[in-house]
Amino acid sequence: MVVLNFGGTKEDVVTRDEFPLAKAKEVLKNEIIVVVGYGVQGPAQALNMKDNGINVIIGQRPDEKFYWDKAVRDGWQPTKTLFPIEEAVEKGTIIQYLISDAGQMAQWPNILPHLKKGDALYFSHGFSIVYKDQTKVIPPEFVDVILVAPKGSGTSVRKNFLSGSGINSSYAIFQDYTGRAKERTLALGIAVGSGYLFPTTFEKEVHSDLTGERGVLMGALAGIFEAQYNVLRKNGHSPSEAFNETVEELTQSLMPLVAEKGMDWMYANCSTTAQRGALDWRHEFRKAVEPVFEKLYKSVVSGKETEIVLKANSAPDYREKLEKELSEMRNSEMWQAGAEVRSLRPENRKKV
Repeated sequence: MVVLNFGGTKEDVVTRDEFPLAKAKEVLKNEIIVVVGYGVQGPAQALNMKDNGINVIIGQRPDEKFYWDKAVRDGWQPTKTLFPIEEAVEKGTIIQYLISDAGQMAQWPNILPHLKKGDALYFSHGFSIVYKDQTKVIPPEFVDVILVAPKGSGTSVRKNFLSGSGINSSYAIFQDYTGRAKERTLALGIAVGSGYLFPTTFEKEVHSDLTGERGVLMGALAGIFEAQYNVLRKNGHSPSEAFNETVEELTQSLMPLVAEKGMDWMYANCSTTAQRGALDWRHEFRKAVEPVFEKLYKSVVSGKETEIVLKANSAPDYREKLEKELSEMRNSEMWQAGAEVRSLRPENRKKV
């Protein structure tokens, strides 16, 4: 176990060095892992475990033909490694509950009767357990309840695994019935392709995750892009110039430097003019958005965000409304400009 020290705050991080795949396979050798749901996280975690030699089967509703057929295309075989959800849960000893948060609430009455003494109920998000008053997902006392939350989309989980880099994940134990909950959790974390695992709780995971998605990772990022692009366009800059200065340079040039060695490293590799302006305006932006983040965090902790998610995502016309909102973004001038700019990248011009 690696101990990280952040100015007096210590964290115990588990890496593949002290918990190698061979150890994970030994811990899981008598387990049957059921991945319930073949949507976002399900395919990546299932395929990574399969490639790592773990005994995995899929539980998916046959009437959701898109996801059932997707599983078949990925090599899962009906009646052998692909089953209806209830049948799969009956066969399994570790149940990875990886359908959407609203879906978990809807399917829970079908899952609960098939959980057996000593099973492990695995999540990649603390949502259903932390907000149980709203979701009604209340596990029985005779199962382990554990969490491994990769810090990335399913696409990134699979891509990083195939490249050999792995992805960071948090882990937590909510209920340890068997006395083996921690070793099961760490073994699963390594098996699904984590580069390293850091400890958290179900509460902290969901509070940070919901804040991050609505904040810097997605919501704030999109909003800031739109604000800067709009100001540049209003002041006579072309779509290409506005997009390049807002998005393309960030994603293609600057963020890789941040990922490599940190924000200061990125600053050090920019012009002195850029450094000075960024250092000065950084404080203005922080002061402007801190109140928004405070409001957001309170909304997450209070359960208000959960209420919004469950109501919206449980609606029968959810997918139609989602596509309308995504289409509005996709067809906005900024992202249409983005599509044109991306087509000019050397690697994309070769495909034309």
